[in-house]
Formats: sequence, C-alpha cells, structure tokens
Amino acid sequence: MIEFSEVSIAYQGTPVLREVSLHIGEGELALAVGRTGSGKSTLLGAVNGLVPHFTGGRLVGRVTVAGRDTRTHRPRELAATVGVVGQDPVAGFVTDSVEEELAYGMEQLGVTAAAMRKRVEETMDLLGIAELRDRPLRALSGGQQQRVAIGAVLAAGPRVLVLDEPTSALDPGAAEEVLAAVTRLVHDLGITVLIAEHRLERVLQYADRVLTVHDGRVSAAEPAQAMRSAPIAPPVVALGRLAGWDPLPLSVRDARRRAPELRAELPGAPVPAPIEPGAETLTCRDVVVRYGGTVAVREVSLSVAAGETVALMGRNGSGKSSLLWALQGSGPRHSGAVTIRGTDPAGRKPVPRRMLAALVPQSPADLLYLQTVGEELATDRAGEILDELAPGIDPDSHPRDLSEGQRLALALAVQLAAEPAVLLLDEPTRGLDYPGKHRLTALVRAFPGAVLIATHDVEFAAETCDRAVVLADGEVVADGPTADVVTSSPLFAPQVAKILGGGWLTVGQVAGALR
Repeated sequence: MIEFSEVSIAYQGTPVLREVSLHIGEGELALAVGRTGSGKSTLLGAVNGLVPHFTGGRLVGRVTVAGRDTRTHRPRELAATVGVVGQDPVAGFVTDSVEEELAYGMEQLGVTAAAMRKRVEETMDLLGIAELRDRPLRALSGGQQQRVAIGAVLAAGPRVLVLDEPTSALDPGAAEEVLAAVTRLVHDLGITVLIAEHRLERVLQYADRVLTVHDGRVSAAEPAQAMRSAPIAPPVVALGRLAGWDPLPLSVRDARRRAPELRAELPGAPVPAPIEPGAETLTCRDVVVRYGGTVAVREVSLSVAAGETVALMGRNGSGKSSLLWALQGSGPRHSGAVTIRGTDPAGRKPVPRRMLAALVPQSPADLLYLQTVGEELATDRAGEILDELAPGIDPDSHPRDLSEGQRLALALAVQLAAEPAVLLLDEPTRGLDYPGKHRLTALVRAFPGAVLIATHDVEFAAETCDRAVVLADGEVVADGPTADVVTSSPLFAPQVAKILGGGWLTVGQVAGALR
C-alpha cells in the first residue's frame, strides 16, 4: 500500500531522511518512533506528497501510495486515497458543526449528496460520534475533536490514514477512545494506518510494525524486536529490559504475567524522597472563571510553595488551562484572589508579570514571533537552557521550522531566562520524547520557585511531581501526594503502578531498589 524506494529528503542541503526503503501493507498499523526532531513528521508528510510539494526541500527516490507516485500526484490528487490528521485537530476544522465537518471533504471531492449522507452516517456510527451530530466543534472535548478530525478524513473513503501525535493533547480516557476507534478501522475495514507518537505507552501494544527513525535512517521490525534496541521505549519495555524478560512485554497485561517474580525481589513499598518546600509562593482563594454562561473554574483554592512541583490533572475540559491563565494574570478571573509573593499578577504590565509567573501554553509557537532561534533566545542563559532541553538546534533556523518538541524547548528557555517566581506549564510534554522528558524533569526539579504543571502525561507526573491536584468540572476533587492520587485511579496510574502495585511508580524507583 505504501512504498518508499531509496528515498532521501533534505531541506536547504541538510538531510533529514537518508535512503529510506520500506513497505507498509494493506490493513497494517505502523508506528513511527524516534527522538524529537528525528524526521518522523517528514516521513509522514511524504506519504501524501506534502513533502516536498508544500514544505519544499528536495526529495530523491520514489514514494508510491496505492500505486500512485507522489512526485506526479500532488496532495489534492491523493486526498481521496490518503487522509491526514495533524497534531492539532482544531487547526484543520473549516466548519462549525460535526455533521458539516464530516461532509466538507466529500463536497470538495464531488461526492453525490446521496452517497455523502450515507458515508456521514456510517462514519459517525463507526467512530461513536452520532450523538455529537449537531454539536459545535469548539464545544467538544479533546477526545471528541480528535475523533471528529479522523472522521472528517475517513468519510472521504481513504485507504490510508496518517496520524501525527493523535493522543498528545488527550487525557488517558480520551486517548483510549481514539485508539479504539483507530484499531477498529484497521481490523474491520482494512485501512492502512501510519502513526507517529511519542507516548508509546499508549500505542505500542496496537502496532503491527514499528518504524524506528534514527539519524535519518528508518528501520522496520516487529514491535518486540524493535524495542530490544530502540533508542526510546515506554516504561513497560524499560521495566522488561531491567528485569531481563524475554520476550519483552508490550502491554501492562503482558508485564503483569511476569510481575510476581520481580515483586519477590523487591523490598517493601518505596519511601518517597522527603520534600522540603520553601515559603508559600503562589496562593489562590475561591477563583472563579466563566466564559459566557459556562463556568470553567469553580471556587478553586490551592497554594504552591517554592521548591514544590504540583501536577494539575483531569479530563479534557476540566478547567486546567483556564486556571493556569487566571493564576498567571493574563486570563479572565471573575472572582477570587491570586497572590504571588504577596502580589496579584493581574493588571501588571507584561514584563513584571513574567517575572512573577511565566506560563508556557499548549501551543508554544504562540510565544515565538522573531525570525531566528538566536533572536528569540536573546540572552546567554536562555541559550544554555535550550541546550539542556533540546541540544543541537541551529540558532539561525526559523522557530516555525522546528519540531513541536523543539518549539516547546525554545519557548520554555525564553520564559525561564526571566527567572520567574512561579513556573506554569500547560501540557509541556507534547512532542517530547522520553529523553526530552527526563531533561525537563531535571530542569523542573532544579527550579527554585513554585511549579504547577497541567498535564495528561501520567508517566511524567509520576516522575516529576511531588503532589497532584485533580480537577473535574472546574472543581478540585483530589489533592495529595502524587503516589496517593495517581494510584487511586486506574485512569491516571502509570504503567509501573499497574504492573507492580505496592506504591511503585517509575522504572527508576525499581532500578534503585534492585541495586
């Protein structure tokens, strides 16, 4: 179905992919894995001709999809064969309601009204979104938006579906819904699916083949074989490597069958490292945020001390982002009080406000507006932070040409260089590989001020955060030590906790105990 023959792709003379040859068969789910900036998005973009017809660059070799050569068939000519859903589904919406969005692509392809109606109904039933038919797209949760985005390209009847980070912005429950829908397409309809995803713990168990992108080369192998030497691996695989399990487990279910032997080697429950928070730095009391008649945050009160790192968790739409913007001072706050070092950030000018609280939003590119990375950095300290998070970025490159993870690292470096009292991060691991997350963890732990992180990444929260606060419908429903909060819910529990229980959260904890 998809064939790469000696394909090399370069931008301005810099090679991104080198001599790639691979075949992805009909009805196969292939998972592209690799470090941030390794070329996964370029690999995906070559499948429907966006690379190089839209992105530019030089392509050598041949890419064919269902027998069509992407050199002679532009993306619009491949639209009926290849459906593409990017990292931000909302950015691809062109209508206002679910049913209109599902029909739009078929209208552009000239599908008859009768066939269009039939396909819309079939697509809604297949993805479980029939009850959303008349809902405004902006009013949907993240998981619902992702399923609608998939449905919008699926309704056109493609034989290939390309998904770039489909679960990166979703809570664990919504991610499971989306992946269940994707696997149904593979198993029931024989659609070929190519996914790039950094959160391998969510996707690996569903893959038929893994495409490892490293140093411009792409190697294909069965998942268990690929994970033996893959440069990045989810916690379940890292635990299997540590325990010497063969074959390596790909899912929590696989690992639990081997877990009794490992549990017997471990001492009692792990003892959390003592936390010595400093002075109370961020405090909010009875904060309320409304959008029209909708209450996003309901009388939330919490405090974060210097040296303390708190995870803000909850379903998509639970009010996490609204709370962060209200705390930072730029977003709406209809009642309640916020103080940072005794000062309310609302109403302050941008520069002094950033020294109180720095916020990196879900779309870090919103903070980047200059022409080169070097201009954005401005100070030596910002450059040092960027090298810690994402080494090797050319200072002359344009910020918009960076990968999602690299843009995040750049925005974070710019914000941290101001040495704020409070650091607010909204989904900071989107687009970051596991080594990048480890570097971010080290940087956050070294930050002397208070840190509040809104995240759906339970593995990152387990490794990084001392405390977890869970929101539901804008209200705080849980607040306590991370181990207590995440292990009390199967939805938010990290893989190691599901496998071993007993208070174990991370592979690092297990490795330390075995040593």
